[in-house]
Parts: sequence; structure tokens; C-alpha cells
Amino acid sequence: MTTSASTTTAPVADARALGLAHYAARGVLEHVLARHGTTFQQQVALRAAVTADAPQTPDDLVTQVRDSLKADPADIRVTLDELLAKQVLVADGAHLRPTDAGRELIAAVGAETAPITARIWGGIPAEDLAAAGRVLALVTERANAELAALTA
Repeated sequence: MTTSASTTTAPVADARALGLAHYAARGVLEHVLARHGTTFQQQVALRAAVTADAPQTPDDLVTQVRDSLKADPADIRVTLDELLAKQVLVADGAHLRPTDAGRELIAAVGAETAPITARIWGGIPAEDLAAAGRVLALVTERANAELAALTA
């Protein structure tokens, strides 16, 4: 039995803990996105276009979103069509470019989530964040390898 917070045993990181943390954080983001009439997948695709160093083709964006979300390419193409219809992306020859409205949307969501993110992540020691980052990178690498083997 523990007697104080300082002697409490921390839970071991595992797939369930990772999933719970992911869905809790995603729930916060989706709440904010809903106020802007945007879905999570739309935000991921639009952010990829906004943050790209060079103009992206639809195939480039599908690949980036698929790598991030493991989503079906056909569903991602529907998402790109939705972003074009919302006029936050625009076709420019073979490329899709974010519009000013698209950049403003990403900036607004970022500004709205920044204080929430600060409250969630604030006060966590840098060494804990570094350790968590290393573990999450390794889990991501291994899970991607397993998924590649399953879908080969």
C-alpha cells in the first residue's frame, strides 16, 4: 500500500496505457477541431500541406497521411476532396496548395490547443519526456515493421 504521491508506483507503459493517452489527447484535439468544422483526418492532411517544404501532389499527401494514420488511401482521397470543397486546399496544376484560409485554420487550431497542450505536458521533467520519446519512437518503429509484415 502506498502512503503518498512520492512513493506511488508508476504504472508500467504498455499498449493499453499508450492507447488511453492517445485517445485522451485526441479527444481534446477533436473537440477543438469540431468547433472549426474539421475532422481529425482533415487536420492531419491539411497540416501536411501547410508544413511541407515544397508543393505536394495528392499522392504525396496520401502517402504522408497514410504513414501517420495508417488510413485507407481511398478514404484519404475523400478527405482531400473535402478540403478542396472547403477551399482550404486548392489545386495548382499537379499540386495541392493550402489557401490562406487553410493556413489560418491550422494557425487557429494551434493557437486554441497551445494552452491546453501546455497544461497537459507542463511540469513533466525533461528526462521523463526524453525517456518517453525514446520508448515511443521504438514502439512506433516496431509496430510499423509488424504492420508492414502483416500487409506484405
